[in-house]
Amino acid sequence: MIVIPMAGRSQRFYDAGYAVPKFMLDLNGKSVFAHAVESFRTLFDQTAFLFILPPGEEAAAFVRAECQALGLKEVTLVTLDRPTAGQAETVELGLDSVAAPDATPLTIFNIDTFRPGFTLPDGLESAEGWLEVFRGTGANWSYVRPGPGPEPLVVETAEKRPISDLCCTGLYHFARADRFRQALAAERAAPQAAELYVAPIYNHLIGSGAQIAYRLIERQEVIFCGTPAEYEDLQTRTHKGG
Repeated sequence: MIVIPMAGRSQRFYDAGYAVPKFMLDLNGKSVFAHAVESFRTLFDQTAFLFILPPGEEAAAFVRAECQALGLKEVTLVTLDRPTAGQAETVELGLDSVAAPDATPLTIFNIDTFRPGFTLPDGLESAEGWLEVFRGTGANWSYVRPGPGPEPLVVETAEKRPISDLCCTGLYHFARADRFRQALAAERAAPQAAELYVAPIYNHLIGSGAQIAYRLIERQEVIFCGTPAEYEDLQTRTHKGG
């Protein structure tokens, strides 16, 4: 199951003068939503999609129309009636709403990130979870600290705290929904950040002996559209033919 939490308020976009949530904005003739979801085009026929939405019928109607236009085969929408304590809780509420079985594999992805040509990685099937990363710097990312050996294994994750040069793209995989739920319950009992982010909860799985892996991609393979500046830069590059 691909889970896309999109219940945030898009406050930075509203503050910048935009009148609709960022996922509804047009970018090169397609919505930001469509650009993000098309990352998984190769999985449209074989994977269920769960979209977790903010209150109101407008967002739900928009997403239904976009999913139909894109040709997704199995789509479930969950509309929340309140703000959440963070992305991890948003995902939890969505899973609970659809009674997702414990054995359901979860791939969590941001609605403001694009991964053109995404394919599932080979060689990570034995891991209980994995994160996608690129090499970068800055205090605004989630981070992975790799193990000392040649295998792409994670020994620690952190939110907005650079513990290596491996920055998360916002794509998180859990082999089973019950392991996600267990990790989130442990995070609530011993929080590592002000919000319930997804990346830090892997530490609870790692601490229990779980094997968590990472997939390293090149920085140019991922496109971010989470701030007005990033969105406007993409518009400018598109208009220039870049």
